Amino acid sequence: MNDDFYPLALLMDELKHDYVSNRVQAMQKLDAIAIALGPERTLHELLPFLNDVAQDDEEEVFAVLAEKLGLFVPLIGGHANCEPLIRILAVLAAMEEPIVRDHAVDSLHAISLELTDEELNSIFLELIRSLSQGDWFSKKVSLCGLFKSVIVRVDAPTRRDLLMLYYNMIVDDSPMVRRSAAKNLPTLIDKISDYTRENADSPRKMDDTDLEIISKMFHYLINDSQDSVKLLSIDVLVSILSYFHLVNDNTHNSDCFVSALKLIKDESWRVRYAAADRFGDIAVNFSSVDADVYKLVDPFIALMKDNEGEVRKAVAKQLPQFCKLIKDLKIVESKIIPVVNDLSQDPHENVRAALASTVTGLSPILPRQSTIDKLLPIFLEMLKDEFPDVRLNIISNLSVVNETIGMDLLSTSLLPAITELAQDNKWRVRLAIIEYIPKLASQLGESFFNNELLTLCMSWLWDPVFVVRDAAVNNLKELTEIFGSVWAEEHIVTRLLNIKDERITEEEGIAVDQVDFSNFIIRITCLFAFTKLVPVIDSAIVVNKILPFINFLTSDTVPNIRFNVAKSFATVVEVLQQSQYPELPKLVADDILPNLDGLLNDNDVDVIYYAKESIAKIKQMGDVM
Repeated sequence: MNDDFYPLALLMDELKHDYVSNRVQAMQKLDAIAIALGPERTLHELLPFLNDVAQDDEEEVFAVLAEKLGLFVPLIGGHANCEPLIRILAVLAAMEEPIVRDHAVDSLHAISLELTDEELNSIFLELIRSLSQGDWFSKKVSLCGLFKSVIVRVDAPTRRDLLMLYYNMIVDDSPMVRRSAAKNLPTLIDKISDYTRENADSPRKMDDTDLEIISKMFHYLINDSQDSVKLLSIDVLVSILSYFHLVNDNTHNSDCFVSALKLIKDESWRVRYAAADRFGDIAVNFSSVDADVYKLVDPFIALMKDNEGEVRKAVAKQLPQFCKLIKDLKIVESKIIPVVNDLSQDPHENVRAALASTVTGLSPILPRQSTIDKLLPIFLEMLKDEFPDVRLNIISNLSVVNETIGMDLLSTSLLPAITELAQDNKWRVRLAIIEYIPKLASQLGESFFNNELLTLCMSWLWDPVFVVRDAAVNNLKELTEIFGSVWAEEHIVTRLLNIKDERITEEEGIAVDQVDFSNFIIRITCLFAFTKLVPVIDSAIVVNKILPFINFLTSDTVPNIRFNVAKSFATVVEVLQQSQYPELPKLVADDILPNLDGLLNDNDVDVIYYAKESIAKIKQMGDVM
């Protein structure tokens, strides 16, 4: 067979394979085959073949084909040759399988970005009109995702025609078409709004006729009989409000406000949930008129008291964002805080957890004394919550409270909560609290931390779960960066090596626990900890205390430890070189290289490999030998 025909023949052969997985793999190589064929043959031979494939195969193959074709513009000689590519994607966009349609629409949008305005007006508009004529829902569902490609690249009369065509999708008999239209409408509004902002003097900017059509669409959506369609109108409302906010037009506030209230008070909890989830975005667009913001307080409280837990959870996350907009803080204190207190005792743990993640954000909004009198009791009560996520969310966001009222008022309730979370049965909870410790340490100060939390931090090194131990090691490094090298030597290195340091006396009441190095986990965790500490502590500590421990482990019975020792030697040399340690060449020659040479004779292949790698790294450093 002629080599010129081989790539296409190979693809054709693989796409006839009995197994779908093989055909999918073949389709994954489509771009490579197109490159091998070149633009001319891809256009005239490969695309006609793919057009036939798009008529008869499995959905998995179609999905890959639809995705790959979006990258084909440079492979067929540029945008001037896109028409056959668009025809194939139009077939795929009409498929019933959602993933195929979605990939086809995404690829068509990617191709539209490559087209000139003239090409877009001829080829793409024709495609949109063609899809709109279909009786079957799948064509119209895909069509709704294509308007964004053309809506700001056509003249004003054509855009109005397109919006009227889109209105037909909004009022279509099929709920799936209406849902797709509702989902994509905010994108269209945002695109026209952005174009209007950037081209204020253009004849193609949004005008009253466009707004009238969009308004008709929105009012149809908020009265839709399907909850799954109606809830999408929330995003449409936000986009409309954002446009009016952009052009500083408050004349429509009253109409929009009525629509917002209708959705917030809807009978369907799913619609109320969607409204609660975007409440802050809705409210911020009314923020130019204080009276409108105050009118939203009661609807906000109603959502906080909603019968459905999911609604209360969603609105709890909007708490700081909405309260920032209320200029009269007495309203927040007298109306909203009492309901926040009720939510903190909500029977649904997910609601309490959601509240815990945002309630601390009220601290900078309220006066300091109000925070102490009204919010602090809520925080402290939530720190005792039986659900760990509630306690964790409060602790994770306490830095903002600390900036407002100081840590002293918090510490008495904070420490018991941290201790309890540190011993939680769920390892993810333990992991999360470890990751918060450095932030907490910088707030508490060295003395308080040493007395209350240091022992806890050291105990995490021996956790049964590796991910927790690894986080504990990283935690020690971050703590050293906060408290300094002297602190690390005194409280970490000394404890792990069980060295009686002259600065740690029995009179100071600091007990140094015996570390049991007979345990493999303990030995390797100590090695990991010391290796992680090397870059952040003084060279003298590395040479005098850490390096002897690493040397000791070169003869360890466990290969895993020995090859990690080999890696640690390279880290030590690299850090000492960067710190310009004066006796590094002697140390490398007399101590480190002989140990690595010994590991080269190890009976484990991994140990030998990492020993060779470390020796090579050290030799590349040049001035250390």
